Amino acid sequence: MTNERIFSLGPIIDHKSRVLILGSIPGRQSLIKQQYYGNSKNHFWPILFEIYGHPPIDNYEKKIEFLRSNQIALWDTIGSCYREGSLDSKITEAEPNSLEEMLETYPNIQRIGCNGTKSYQTFRKHFINLMDRFEVSKLPSTSPIPGRYNKSFEEKVEIWKEFLEGERY
Repeated sequence: MTNERIFSLGPIIDHKSRVLILGSIPGRQSLIKQQYYGNSKNHFWPILFEIYGHPPIDNYEKKIEFLRSNQIALWDTIGSCYREGSLDSKITEAEPNSLEEMLETYPNIQRIGCNGTKSYQTFRKHFINLMDRFEVSKLPSTSPIPGRYNKSFEEKVEIWKEFLEGERY
């Protein structure tokens, strides 16, 4: 995937969504499968299932139903880029998604969580004006790739839980 521009998946959102989780751009396995967090080693789905006390789901469509039932939307800060492999550090020539337009279409979004540093950095670079309108949190990456600021699965669950519970009424 070095010579071809890669593109984000479309957003998963509906008019009931209240919280938006933004990744940077899907990794190689996710793009091949056309599924958010399609790498079986990624902690995203296990973290959410743990927080909501839900048994693991294998079927992707049922995972999306699970998100919708919890008023969670997914998308990415980066709409397209060049990248060798799946590492965020290898991203070049990133173009942002049309986040402002999407948020106008779905006004029930109240909070935004950026899944990892690259997502948060991209958000701040291209959408700093949205930080006045939304509570934006930098969440620990759910990536299976070891990083500089790695947290244990349990630590990630606690931080993500704190973010998501802020949405419960």
